[in-house]
Order: sequence, then C-alpha cells, then structure tokens
Amino acid sequence: MATTTQEKELKHEFNFFRVYKDGTVELLRPPPTIIPPFDDPNTGLRTKDAVVTANPPLSARLFLPKTTNPNTKLPVFLFFQGSGFCARSAFTPEYHNHVAAIANEANVLAVSVEYAKFPLRPLPACYYDAWSSLQWVASHASVTGPESWLNEHADLHRVFVAGNSAGGNLTHWAVSQVGKIGLAPGVRIAGAILVHPFFGGIGDDSQWLYMCPENEGPEDPRLKPAAEDLRRLGCERVLVCVAEKDPLLVAGEKYVEALKKSGWSGSVELVVNLGLGHCNHVYEPDEDNAREVLRKIASFINQQ
Repeated sequence: MATTTQEKELKHEFNFFRVYKDGTVELLRPPPTIIPPFDDPNTGLRTKDAVVTANPPLSARLFLPKTTNPNTKLPVFLFFQGSGFCARSAFTPEYHNHVAAIANEANVLAVSVEYAKFPLRPLPACYYDAWSSLQWVASHASVTGPESWLNEHADLHRVFVAGNSAGGNLTHWAVSQVGKIGLAPGVRIAGAILVHPFFGGIGDDSQWLYMCPENEGPEDPRLKPAAEDLRRLGCERVLVCVAEKDPLLVAGEKYVEALKKSGWSGSVELVVNLGLGHCNHVYEPDEDNAREVLRKIASFINQQ
C-alpha cells in the first residue's frame, strides 16, 4: 500500500514546500492553472507561445499589441513572473492578464518566460533559463532569428528586463550577466524593472539555499547581489518598486542602497506602492493602487 505524506517522517518544512526523509517534496501551493494563448478582440492584442530551447525545456509567451503601422518597432519587455522559485507559471490567467495589461499600457512586445521551477529542475536552472531567454531575444538582432514577431516588430535598442518577486531576483541576475559577458551587437538593455523583488540577507534564507544544492552560502551572489555585479550592471536605468505592506520591502530598499553605493553609472528610482502587499497588483489588478504600478511601469519604459 502506498505511503501517504501524513505517514512519512518530515525532514524540512519551508514556506513553499515540505521535504520528507525519503526525499519526497510536497509543494504547499496548488498546481497552477494553465491557459492557452489567445487573441483579445477588445484590445487587438495577439498572443502566442514559442519554444526558446528544446533541451532544457524553455518556453515563453509573446504579447503583441495592436498597432496602426505594421512597420512600427516596439520596445521589448522580457518578463520573469514571481514563483518562490517553485510555484506559479507564466501561463496562469493572472500572469497572462498582467503581462497583457503591460503590453497594452506601455505599447511593448512582451516576452513572458516559463522558466525552470524546483523540484523538477532545481536552482540554479532558473538562472540559466533567464540568461538563455535574454540571449534568445538578442539573437533576433540580425532580423533572422527563429521568432517572426521579434524579427518584424522588436526594437532591440530598447529592451527592458523585468520581473516581480523571484522574477525580480532573476532580472538582476540576467542584467548583471550583460555587464559581465555582453550581448550581441545591436542589442541594448535600456532598463531593468524589479517589482517587489526577493533577495536574501533580510531573514531566513534556508528555503533558497535548500533549492540550490550548489549554493555558495548566504553570500551567494544570486541570493545576495555582489558589489561587483551591481557596479557593472548592464543597463542604463533601474526601477525598483516595493510594497508598503510587504515583508520584502526592505530587500528592495537595500538593493537600491547597495546599487547607489556600488559605483554603477546608471540611474535608479525607488517607488513605494502604498497600501499594497507582496505582488497584490498581479492578483487584484483592478484596485487603484495596483493600477498605479501598471502606470509606473509604462511611464518608466516610455520615458525619453
């Protein structure tokens, strides 16, 4: 007879999952509800899914807003959703609608990445996926890349990398790699947008350390950004949004403080989302304070 999780001996319990002594991992969030891409007749927004890499499996959902001029080139918005590194999906109704709203409001070609999650693909797989997805976008600089929408509609001199919660952490990592390694000629990271980002060093980091078996300890630069990575951040502008009622508010504040002290030559803006808890703007998008997050993202992208 199969052994239930109630009968197993518990080894670790974290906020997002439990680990039993037999190695079983029990996620404490329900599996995400997945919806297919669809076109919105009300706004004219079109969406479709694309394969970024087959091995490892990495995909993305693209969002193309309605335009009156088919020759218009749009900024690219590369997005990593919040997940706790082990839950959620780019293809849930909440994140589909969130990125669709940004695409419409900011008039951007959005690419929402379905990156690796623990335990199926433990960390640091998601970091590799973040970098691979940015390189995939950059591969269209010659307009001969594998995705027609990026070839035809993307202005790769105006790429914005963005994410919320864990996705904010991945955003920092991807843009730090740009500063360290670089991208294809003709590709410019105009800005990074970190919304309610997760970083270590403000509390118990044991969950992240467990999910990343090859971690470098509490000072791992993926968990706690290193000064040298901040100093060579590969973009010109950074927007960091923190939520007034979010326990991770201090993580975003400390990130901005460290970025300013690092010697990085760009400009950083810190915005406090009053009245909001962690990522409430994704799950309660019609609230006035949530709409303000959307407007701020759009104005940051379209700032001249």
